[in-house]
Amino acid sequence: MDSDTPAVAGDAGRARDAGARADAGATEGAGATSSDAAAPAVSTGGTGSPETGARGANVGAETFLAQSAPGRARLCIALLVLLGFSLGCSEFVVIGMETELAADLGVTLEAAGRLVSLFALPYAVMTPALALATGRFRRRQLLVGYSLLFCLGNAIGALAPGYGVLVASRLVMGSVSGALLAVGVTFIPDLVGIRKTSAALSVVYASFSVAMVVATSAGKLVAESAGWRPAMVATTLLAVAVCASLVALMPRGGSTDAPASARRQVRLLTEPCVITGMLVFVFGEGSVYVMYGYVSPYLEQVMGLDAGQASFVLMVYGIVTFASNLLGGWIETRLGVRALVGTFGALAAALLGMFALNGAMPGSAVLLMLVALLMYLASVPCVSLFMSVARRRHPDALTLASSLEPMSFNVGIAFGTAVGGAVVSGPGIAWTTAVGAVLALAAAGMAEATFRLARRARTRG
Repeated sequence: MDSDTPAVAGDAGRARDAGARADAGATEGAGATSSDAAAPAVSTGGTGSPETGARGANVGAETFLAQSAPGRARLCIALLVLLGFSLGCSEFVVIGMETELAADLGVTLEAAGRLVSLFALPYAVMTPALALATGRFRRRQLLVGYSLLFCLGNAIGALAPGYGVLVASRLVMGSVSGALLAVGVTFIPDLVGIRKTSAALSVVYASFSVAMVVATSAGKLVAESAGWRPAMVATTLLAVAVCASLVALMPRGGSTDAPASARRQVRLLTEPCVITGMLVFVFGEGSVYVMYGYVSPYLEQVMGLDAGQASFVLMVYGIVTFASNLLGGWIETRLGVRALVGTFGALAAALLGMFALNGAMPGSAVLLMLVALLMYLASVPCVSLFMSVARRRHPDALTLASSLEPMSFNVGIAFGTAVGGAVVSGPGIAWTTAVGAVLALAAAGMAEATFRLARRARTRG
């Protein structure tokens, strides 16, 4: 945070942290809940009584736009939902047009598929790195800076004359996308109040998964009829419109502008259950992206669908993944992390079934939808775990804890698509589901380890 930041902003953030830590003792004895997962990432580091913390939280979040300008607050929330959608479109639009990209740019299908990893890997690395490195800047400064870089990366990609420039644009966008979303969601308590934060966060993150399939299917249709470049122009225009609106309408201050300590935050990564929880994402999401990173050629070459049929299947897939996000919250509130052992076991069975059917319809399509339903069930339970551990043992690490899900998720995407590329170049695209099943079993093992380690950590207190 800048040296001229008003003192009241830091006081509100510190008071709010005290209240959060007081609440943690009452809620975490029974285990993490989805409301814990959705709690906003706040910079911490002050002291104060629980009563002061409660009042600070109420003053900081409830009396800003949530009450003074509810119409503007709702508009800002809608823009944050569109931001999640725009980020997803920019990341996943290339999946639907890998064939066209490979042909037009003169590269292999594996190289075209690598464009997904080249977005996901810097996303995974830079999201927590920027959270730690920029803790002393105001949110608005970060929002403006990240927005400019994100829009610039989109524009470079749309105008790229060759594969190398397109790679550079993906690296730029991936480096700032996670940080942009992380900064954006810290405004949510100021916009809707503490009580409605969880619901707003779930919709923002769900929009990202919806974009995954909308961008894939729409990009495929556009690329088939007009080439890949118009699809990227469309994602650029969406990014510019959304980011410009956010910069214009978002509040200029609030309750979460307090500085964060990088040294204290990083201690969260010494917790064994946090490390295994991150590996759940790496293997779990990676198991799907071995195949999904090459889903368009898989649908055409293995399942024998034409372009129109493939686009329809992807649209249905997107609807099912939206349901997967909601179901993940239900599982967390009732069963917790241990339910993910069965989840990834079922995912492995579905992927093995697809391999056995070798594209035979309609069985392959049914199993593909089951993969979609299982795809995001780990998100809320693992986020809840990260936030619970941070609140209980490392209260200064809430900012870092909020970045672990997108970091791990995108490591999983990069890992999965890299493995998928090796499979496509080696035994062939039909084997992507078999290899994905092996990774799903590894995720089930990590989920069991995470449950046991988290239970042991709660016993230690």
